[in-house]
Amino acid sequence: MKAILVLMDSLNRHFLPLYGNDWVIAPNIQRFAERSITFDRHFIGSAPCMPARRDLLTGRLNFLERGWGGIEPFDRCFTEDLSRAGVFTHLVTDHYHYVQVGGENYHCTFDTWDLYRGQESDKWVSAVIPPDEPPHLGNWQAQYARNRTAFRREEDYPSQQTFAAAIEWVRRNADADNWFLMVEAFDPHEPFDVPREYLDMYGDDWEGPEYMWPAYGPSKVSPEALHHLRRRYAACLTMLDRWFGLFLDELERRGIMDETLIILTTDHGHMLGERGLLAKNYQHAYNELAHIPLFIHLPENARAGDRCSRLSQNLDLAPTLMEYFGVPWEHSVHGVSLWPTLKDAAVPTRDYALYGWHGSAVNVTDGRYTYFRAPATAENGPLYQYGCMAANYDRYWPRERFHEIEAGRYLPYTDMPVFRLPEHRPRSEFIRHTLLFDLDTDPGQEHNLVGSDAEAYCIDLLIRAMRECDAPPEQYTRLGVNDRV
Repeated sequence: MKAILVLMDSLNRHFLPLYGNDWVIAPNIQRFAERSITFDRHFIGSAPCMPARRDLLTGRLNFLERGWGGIEPFDRCFTEDLSRAGVFTHLVTDHYHYVQVGGENYHCTFDTWDLYRGQESDKWVSAVIPPDEPPHLGNWQAQYARNRTAFRREEDYPSQQTFAAAIEWVRRNADADNWFLMVEAFDPHEPFDVPREYLDMYGDDWEGPEYMWPAYGPSKVSPEALHHLRRRYAACLTMLDRWFGLFLDELERRGIMDETLIILTTDHGHMLGERGLLAKNYQHAYNELAHIPLFIHLPENARAGDRCSRLSQNLDLAPTLMEYFGVPWEHSVHGVSLWPTLKDAAVPTRDYALYGWHGSAVNVTDGRYTYFRAPATAENGPLYQYGCMAANYDRYWPRERFHEIEAGRYLPYTDMPVFRLPEHRPRSEFIRHTLLFDLDTDPGQEHNLVGSDAEAYCIDLLIRAMRECDAPPEQYTRLGVNDRV
């Protein structure tokens, strides 16, 4: 048996033809989707990048207990379980966070791995004097300016190297059996850096300052600049689509496509001016960020072209792959295997999806309603981070706060003592209000129904979901729902 998981970072659902987009050029994702099951109610779990990948590998939500961080010593990853059962696992990626502080041990759960350098702030190309900073809008980073001096041809870009390496791996291992391949491209994550030919495909005639890296926050640029940015994102997606197509070509050439379970999804979306907002992490988990694409291709093209309207999340993929390979899962997870539903569309999946960012609003959907429960007070507490890996994004926990750290058996699903660090993060203005939307009548999430009869139902669903996902007890207080627990 063989399986492949393709993860494209920040892949916006609403930029894909199978989800209604009529102007983005992505013929290879389109042809893959036509041979797959398209999931219409697929949601994130924990966000952003590293929390999403921890969900993916462990089958457990983690955003209620910590933010960005590495794989913990007590985590059980499906890749390790597959390996122990005799399934060879390989990762090919340009996701440089894996080799940063705060991104530890993800790649180490695979039998082998390849990493391609140069994305975003990757400390790769070494030059004491960086290139001159050009006139620009949004962000600019000297390290990326150094890195991109190595991109002399399209083939030099890191995501292209990733797919080229995946193609070569398939060539070498086409005749083998019992393997799992994860192909993880950092694109179309920002910066939206592409050769000119891809911008020309969209008739882009922007003559203003360089703008390929939007700042996180409300949009402060002109409509023309925003138009250019969206086309830069689309061009980046089109470039990635081309290389995904070359990968599909190789699978078909080797006869692997017809005998392999293949999954295509992302970790989260990226806002490009919708609601006047850019990027992610600080705002409510609107569907532009949280409602993500999922395509699953079954061996022998079974159910090709079908659509699935049942709820799913990325944390469901670990138990799905385990069941596909016939490997028993012997520990507690929050994910639900989709394999029974893939074989029989009448089989239900889950009745809620719980999702969000650590320390932000906590969100739940039943597929009809989306409920964003804001922190109850401006202090946004009590709030803690739990774990043995005392690091967040690219840095360890601050030395000056070591005296605040406690240790104990705080997590109900492990006997291992963990650190507990209090967080002091005031509630952001962007998540000040609780929001409730009915997606059946308001798919654009424009009309807040907080205070309606539906809210009581959503609060009860939220509490049940948090309880079933092992939420730390202080989270109920932070959200102002402890009186209903």
